[in-house]
Amino acid sequence: MSNKINTVLFDLDGTLIDTNELIISSFLHTLENYYPGEYGREEVLPFMGPSLKETFGSINPAACDEMIRTYREYNLAHHDLLVKEFEGVYESVRTLHENRMKLAIVTTKLSDVVTMGLKLTKLDEFFPVVVAIDHVTNPKPDPEPVLKALDLLGASSANAIMVGDNHHDILSGKNAGTKTAGVAWSAKGREHLSRYEPDYMLERMPDLLSIVGV
Repeated sequence: MSNKINTVLFDLDGTLIDTNELIISSFLHTLENYYPGEYGREEVLPFMGPSLKETFGSINPAACDEMIRTYREYNLAHHDLLVKEFEGVYESVRTLHENRMKLAIVTTKLSDVVTMGLKLTKLDEFFPVVVAIDHVTNPKPDPEPVLKALDLLGASSANAIMVGDNHHDILSGKNAGTKTAGVAWSAKGREHLSRYEPDYMLERMPDLLSIVGV
């Protein structure tokens, strides 16, 4: 069987759409409520990628659910104001779609917020499959979300690549047996991603097209 890539799985936040400001401001708003003056931008950057349960549970297990609610209320209220598309994303995804690539979103966001982001950036028409955190038991870096997306697409890990801005994306892809690509525009920086040895590092999203051969 040929190992030519015919399936591309994308993380959403920080990979296809620029939600960095939205996420950072949502964390700062929430943490300021509970720990006034204790958290700045640098302190919340490590929270980008893991699930909210993992992050807030590590800070304050007793108030975790309440903190998640505070975060989500702010996040939804400011979503359309702060979310932008990364340069070259729409054109690249459209080209993949036109070349009959199997495409899916694999994210640690809730599915309703994923839908908002995809509609806002007009990417929704290209993704028949979305695997969000409310669709799985074990989020990234566990292989479950990637394997679920592959199953829904009728695709094989040997012919797939997972693209993301966080080490959780790279590890989830590796754990599921796919190729992996990091994005150099990650808020955590390319050095951080490089330590997890993705197969490829994209400087711009159009770089992906030559990797998959379209």
